[in-house]
Amino acid sequence: MRTVIVGASSGLGRSIAIGLSERGAQVALLARRRERLEGAATEAGPGSLVIECDVTDEASVAAAIAAAAAGLGGIDAVVYSTGIGPLSRIEDIDADVWRRAFDTNVVGASLVAAAALAHLKASAGTAVFLSSVSASMTQPWPGLGAYVVSKAALDKLVEAWRVEHPEVGFTRLVVGDCMGGEGDSQTEFANGWDPDLATEFGTVWFAKGYIAGALISVDELVAVVDTVLRGGASLSLPSVTVAPRPQVVDPASA
Repeated sequence: MRTVIVGASSGLGRSIAIGLSERGAQVALLARRRERLEGAATEAGPGSLVIECDVTDEASVAAAIAAAAAGLGGIDAVVYSTGIGPLSRIEDIDADVWRRAFDTNVVGASLVAAAALAHLKASAGTAVFLSSVSASMTQPWPGLGAYVVSKAALDKLVEAWRVEHPEVGFTRLVVGDCMGGEGDSQTEFANGWDPDLATEFGTVWFAKGYIAGALISVDELVAVVDTVLRGGASLSLPSVTVAPRPQVVDPASA
């Protein structure tokens, strides 16, 4: 399975890239930070490709996907894991932050899909886009307005691609609380957050039950991604959710 993972330098993208390689996939790792990609490629094993890619730059995306297709001899699957989540009160989100969120979380995903389309059609392949429970399964999380709104747009984007190109398996993968990987595979989602705002909003997320109090493992997530990708366009799953069940406290032990 010749697989392109976008956003493979850290977090879930890196974990998915390494995990798919361990399951026998040929992987091309795409992201901006070459040094991080090289470390991930070392973990993924021989034959893993390292390709720099800025998803907010159309020319960079086109060149990166072309290089991946050439290096892999085609593309059977794409995983788009790139995403940013700026923390802010919604009234304080300026135009630059809105544009950056949409450019990264939505526009970049469509640019990748467009660049890979011919290869995916040739292989009757699959493209998986990581979304969030905050965009579809809960009310918007306070403080994450730009992230939630852009991920909701991503959900609709995947549907639009699916409608216009049913010969490719376009799938939305809704991810809940995940423990992440270790080292450079740890999530960087909250990097740069204001600690006081994080505490304020985090208290609200817990109070509203948005955070399940349990975590799914990276291995579980990778197993689901692997299953969806190997199914190809014939499996054709519009949406898959990987989220933990909320923890239930036994009153007798409380």
